[in-house]
Amino acid sequence: MQILVAPNAFKNSLNASEAAAAICAGLQKSGLQCTITQFPIADGGDGTGTLLIERLRGETLQSTVHDPLGRTISANYGWINDQTAIIELANASGLRLLTKSEYDPLHANTYGTGELIAECISRNANSIILCIGGSATIDGGTGMLKALGIKFLDKTGNELKEIPSSLPQLANIIIPSSFDKIKDRKFLVLCDVENSLLGENGSAAVFGPQKGATAAQVRELENCLTQLRDITLQTTGKDMSSIKHGGAAGGIAAAFQVFLDASLVNGIDYFLNITEFSEEVKKADMVITGEGSIDRQTLEGKGPMGVARMAKQYSIPVIGMAGKIDNEDLLKDHFNDLICINQKGSNPEHNIRNAKTNLEKAAEKLGAQLKRGTNPS
Repeated sequence: MQILVAPNAFKNSLNASEAAAAICAGLQKSGLQCTITQFPIADGGDGTGTLLIERLRGETLQSTVHDPLGRTISANYGWINDQTAIIELANASGLRLLTKSEYDPLHANTYGTGELIAECISRNANSIILCIGGSATIDGGTGMLKALGIKFLDKTGNELKEIPSSLPQLANIIIPSSFDKIKDRKFLVLCDVENSLLGENGSAAVFGPQKGATAAQVRELENCLTQLRDITLQTTGKDMSSIKHGGAAGGIAAAFQVFLDASLVNGIDYFLNITEFSEEVKKADMVITGEGSIDRQTLEGKGPMGVARMAKQYSIPVIGMAGKIDNEDLLKDHFNDLICINQKGSNPEHNIRNAKTNLEKAAEKLGAQLKRGTNPS
């Protein structure tokens, strides 16, 4: 039996490579006679850049930039095919760069990501691939744009400070003529969500609490992004709030599209295509995928859904493994089986700490069932 193991990261516990290794170890412990191919995947979320650089045999470079709170750090980016850069937003502007006590979405910004872009342009990158998951920010991309030379002014003509909290005072956006040289590059943004910029499914409402925002701060952030949308519309004639995927990474996706003419694409579809994942699927008798939670949002284009769709194209059975499974009735048409690796009612924090062990045990149990020839569900 040929088994293709292709999980996404298990958020806050295992990266995709670690998850693949745990599943592989469990299957091997079961004594199942099989050949296993590990192919960790990513959908634009945190870790996508690293996997792309590995799969595309790129070079990893370092740059000195500023973290979400303005502290100097060293951040990685990738270089492939001589003139293509891969930037992972989380390396410069990610939530993982902060302790929980430092979460501050009213002041965290994407300036460091802009610095990485500027570095790549200085190296004459013609194309820049951006993986934008895992951000600590809800600044509508203003920090990134500021690092690239755009000015955000109040009604007195002074440049805004403390972005994004000062955005309600935004009255004018100045785009320098030199910005045209930046726009000449091809920007491709890999998105793992479809949320728009504003509203109940927008950046502030959905992602604000994950980044430390209270209910009052969510309303404040919504006002910040609304004012940014209004002044951007006056300046460019483009509505940031109407863009599919625009709310990803605190609205930076909308900024990329409006100001840099970037293409916003479904991250998992792009990842599977450029890494030629289908060639491995064709060889498999079974595909195992997974991530921290498989639920309704999975259907909107998260990693396991992309894997399941491709497996179905070739009539290969696909099993999803996750720490949490919701809305199973909506998912059963896409997965042959869904396996929750945690015991019902168990402590979430304990499960996160023990994700590797629980995933390995679940894979061992699956392998034993396959060895017996029984249905794993």
